[in-house]
Amino acid sequence: MENTSELSVGQVASRSGTSVSALHFYERKGLIHGWRTPGNQRRYPRSVLRRVAVIQAARRAGIPLATVATAFEELPDHGVPNQFDWQRLSGTWRQEIDARIAQLEHLRDRLDGCIGCGCLSLSACSFVNPDDRLGSTTAGAPALDS
Repeated sequence: MENTSELSVGQVASRSGTSVSALHFYERKGLIHGWRTPGNQRRYPRSVLRRVAVIQAARRAGIPLATVATAFEELPDHGVPNQFDWQRLSGTWRQEIDARIAQLEHLRDRLDGCIGCGCLSLSACSFVNPDDRLGSTTAGAPALDS
């Protein structure tokens, strides 16, 4: 009889849409936790599916795994995020996403009239780098980062 309270790594991968290698990576990073059977097979509690779902949502939103790990540290030992936890996490992450959106909009708007502010040492860039001020001190497109 199959134990329905635990899942193999293949079952977690199939149910979550995550590759086995990603699950192993998440485990090495301490984001999910499993154990080995006497036959040396990986097993996970069913609750790992919720943790993996949170990891996937954060990944899609561009939230670094280190930030997810910090958030998971606030849960009880190997805890599973509940609705309250998710609202708290998503509220915090919303601020990061909003800041990233603002930065990307700023970059997009500046790209319309400029090709990189110093990346080609243009002396004619009247937008951000008049008289090629940045060309003598740096390479790349540093003015677009500000």
